[in-house]
Amino acid sequence: MITRRKAIVAGSALLSTLGWPPGASAQTRTFSFGYDQPRTTGYGILADIFSSKLKELSKGTLLIDQFPGAQLGQEPQMLQKVRSGDIDFIISSTANASTLAPESGVFSLHFIFKSEDHLKKAIADPAVIKAVRDMIAERVQGARVLAVATLGLRNIYSKREIRRVEDLKGMKIRVQATKTEDTHFPAYGAQVVHMPFGDVYTSLQTGVVDAAENGVNVYLSNKHYETAPIMSFTQHEANNSVVWVSDKVWSSLNDEQRKWVQEAADTVGREQPARALKLEEDSAVRLEKIGVKLVKDVDKSGFIKAAQPIQDQLAQELGPHAVKILDLLRKIP
Repeated sequence: MITRRKAIVAGSALLSTLGWPPGASAQTRTFSFGYDQPRTTGYGILADIFSSKLKELSKGTLLIDQFPGAQLGQEPQMLQKVRSGDIDFIISSTANASTLAPESGVFSLHFIFKSEDHLKKAIADPAVIKAVRDMIAERVQGARVLAVATLGLRNIYSKREIRRVEDLKGMKIRVQATKTEDTHFPAYGAQVVHMPFGDVYTSLQTGVVDAAENGVNVYLSNKHYETAPIMSFTQHEANNSVVWVSDKVWSSLNDEQRKWVQEAADTVGREQPARALKLEEDSAVRLEKIGVKLVKDVDKSGFIKAAQPIQDQLAQELGPHAVKILDLLRKIP
């Protein structure tokens, strides 16, 4: 009897050190992972890479249950839920992350990424990743950032072509609700409109807005081409994102489990960008096959001329972390 009791106590202690609460099974833990885009997007690629690697490293003891398509809420809502511990992991754009850490809006500055290759190098740079983690650790309570990823570059879509900056003058464009968007787009002569992503399709259809902007695959996957059948390749900013984990989850893991989670996130950083950019290329081909007009020869010079003076001004206003990250991005060849 004494031997059996000792065995039970020892088993409970082992579960505790492994991050499981008393009475839980040591076989598996399953975590919620929310994002607001369909699984067919770069967000799905990200979640699949993370899930597969975590399962491999943990030998099936740490599993991910994905909730795509805003099943757990739009990004601003999920950001609050991951901080409170109601969701375990989420993906959010860096633009939406700025609602918690305004300095992350630096990633939304226009024309700081010279090309897709520059973008891919920048978000994989260890110094950039460390700067993002340091920024979130200092500014946000309740959750932490594990990885930086991308969906490629953003373009403007509408019922008409945007070939030069003058074509945007007076247009009502739905943008993410950030200081960077609210400064850049008026500099091009546009009127900015804020709304949840889920309302964009109907707003384009009814004329509440004249245009919106996003990545190619997001445009395809959400069928926004049905109400805005022309996409102009302005490539004005990157569609970057971050992977969050709740502090509630993080604190429940032992050191080995944390290493597994971080290694799964590091794998995302290494593998997701190239696959997401390939998905953008494939999506453009699919759009052209169904008759969507893609304006690929946009004259960006007027946009860049208006955007460049704003970059340093906004970084300074956002804060010291933004200034540091912008400097790091510019140093990447």
